[in-house]
Amino acid sequence: MLAALSLPDCELSVVLCDDVVMRELNRTHRNIDRPTDVLAFAMTEGQRMPSGQLLLLGDVVISVATAARQAKTSGKDLSAEATFLLAHGLLHLIGFDHATAAQERRMSAHTEKLVAAAVSRGATAADGLRTIVPSRLRSTRRPTPRRPTSR
Repeated sequence: MLAALSLPDCELSVVLCDDVVMRELNRTHRNIDRPTDVLAFAMTEGQRMPSGQLLLLGDVVISVATAARQAKTSGKDLSAEATFLLAHGLLHLIGFDHATAAQERRMSAHTEKLVAAAVSRGATAADGLRTIVPSRLRSTRRPTPRRPTSR
């Protein structure tokens, strides 16, 4: 996905968690007391990305439990839903938002492109999701608090 965005020198971390952790993050950082599917914690909020150096974009946090419910509801597999959520979160890290209808259309189009790029390379965000033991999710490293964005 980073290559598709012409960001080969950038990195991000992906945190997979359960709804308990996601609810806590959502409550702490957005004052919304319920889990959500994905949160993005950008490292360079409002700053220009310098070129020519390795840059940590931030953290994308995905609730596996919520992703699994959404996948079931929409008839997708978990891997496809997690890939979509990763693309969505990545776009938030680089400044995309969906507060208006025009922003939503633009972000949706870019999300679809990123998912297609990942699938065409034979990679998905959730290649190993089926092997994660739910009890292990609670010990997942929690991201450094920054202003998150959500779907």
